[in-house]
Amino acid sequence: MNKPVIVDTKPLKVQINKNETIYWCSCGRSKKQPFCDGSHQGTGLTPVAFTAEKSEVVFLCQCKHTKNPPFCDGAHAKLK
Repeated sequence: MNKPVIVDTKPLKVQINKNETIYWCSCGRSKKQPFCDGSHQGTGLTPVAFTAEKSEVVFLCQCKHTKNPPFCDGAHAKLK
């Protein structure tokens, strides 16, 4: 059960604010995508904490296969 659920095959555009800490869902089970709601319990997967160094718009991975979490790296393009 340690495989992530693919939420979508495109990233989600999100505004983050300087010094804001987000917890990105790595398991794909959260009802608050792309953020963690604790649904990972028992999966062996954990959320990724990220604190913004500046206010900006970012693209967060929703396929959960990025090699650069929480950010999209285009991994969704290689999924079936």
